[in-house]
Amino acid sequence: MKVGFIGTGSMGSLLLEALIDSGSLAPNQVYASNRTPEKVIRLQQRHPGLHICTSNAETAHNSDLIFLCVKPLQFKAILDEIGSTLRPDQMVVSITSPVQIHHLESALCCKVAKIIPSVAHRVQSGVCLCMYGSRIKEEDRQLIEHLLSPISKPILIDESFVRITSDLSSCGPAFLSFFLDQWINAAVETTGMDRGELTWIAGEMLLGTGKLLTQGGFTPHELQKRVTVPGGITAEALALLDSSLTGVFHRLIATTHGKYKEDLEKCDAQFGGPGAD
Repeated sequence: MKVGFIGTGSMGSLLLEALIDSGSLAPNQVYASNRTPEKVIRLQQRHPGLHICTSNAETAHNSDLIFLCVKPLQFKAILDEIGSTLRPDQMVVSITSPVQIHHLESALCCKVAKIIPSVAHRVQSGVCLCMYGSRIKEEDRQLIEHLLSPISKPILIDESFVRITSDLSSCGPAFLSFFLDQWINAAVETTGMDRGELTWIAGEMLLGTGKLLTQGGFTPHELQKRVTVPGGITAEALALLDSSLTGVFHRLIATTHGKYKEDLEKCDAQFGGPGAD
């Protein structure tokens, strides 16, 4: 199978390299293009055999499955560029949440799917959210999920829940890293302990907590209860967090959903959907 990547920025290159490093793809199976050619050249230098394409249409023509790894408002121009080169048996997979499957199916003759990857795929971990268009057959779904399985846990979701699930799976590493960064900064300033050592301790703690939630049979609430002794240090600190963070997570969701709605309306306008004039 030949796999194309249109866009090799932050997430596109991460997904491409994770698939190669895991053995899910060989470099000579990969065709890639980017509006900044130097980015693809650097990928080829790291992965000899990777094919550099001089245009997005060339990438699309040479690939059985094409990952579109560009920003939402770049999609319409890309689809206009590659649409005439695509065949009904090919698959186009978007990795961008505001671009809807019906947007893609209205513009393309081929099979369409959408995934939301995570930075955790770089270490062959994390959940990959999967959504499929009306032309996708069971064997197509199995092919996509077989490709993604070495680097993630692919799960099927309804597209209407893409934002809230992305908050956890895709944005979550940044949110948790922000929390840890603030915590570590305060610890260094308060105690003078080495930042690198504290960061390693925090990382191991986060890894173990994830295993307790996914393999250990704990829910987040049960894990808090297991660690907390009534009247103890953890209980005192949790009470502080509870009072200090009241409403924060509702506002967090309101913020991500607000930005998503804004981007969705712009995409609708481009594709002539509900938000169009």
